[in-house]
Amino acid sequence: MRYSKEHKQETHARIVKKAAARLRERGAHGIGVADLMKDAGLTHGGFYAHFDSREALVIEAFSYAMDRAIERWRKVAADTPPEKRLSTIIDGYLSAVHRDDPGQGCAIPALGAEIARESPKTRKAFALKLDQMIDMMADQILDVPRKAARKQATATLATMMGTIVMSRIAGSGETSDEILSAGREAVLGRAAAAKAPAKKKVN
Repeated sequence: MRYSKEHKQETHARIVKKAAARLRERGAHGIGVADLMKDAGLTHGGFYAHFDSREALVIEAFSYAMDRAIERWRKVAADTPPEKRLSTIIDGYLSAVHRDDPGQGCAIPALGAEIARESPKTRKAFALKLDQMIDMMADQILDVPRKAARKQATATLATMMGTIVMSRIAGSGETSDEILSAGREAVLGRAAAAKAPAKKKVN
């Protein structure tokens, strides 16, 4: 039976969406092609009609997850006053909801360590999306030269992502909540310090 081009595109998108969630939940090597196809309601044999390799699916699924995260941030930015955008993004990211739902969360805390050991092609795709995320974060840092905004955005994201990793390691109890709180204080404090005007020296 031959399917239409539209049907194939819809099926392809469904596989990528399912894979993006499963990879974040179980890791880049925690689930096989057969399981991914089963989750999408398809047979293992149909995989190569959509992807040249497992690596191709991992790259596309990761890119999908990163694009969704950036889109969510853009929506927050569009719906929030400029002076509150950065803190709103940070609060949403460093939340118990994000910590407890890796399948729908940021791909970097879920997959970063594994992707760093993957092929140069996979790492390059990962790095490109990370750079886009840094740019998106830098856009929310107001009244700062672009180079300085990118530097602050990079440090902010590194702290946020490390906080999520640590909080997931700690589970969902008091220690984990303390880690989330400490991470929020660190990045919001850095943002406030960067915006504060320099004090003039008194002679």
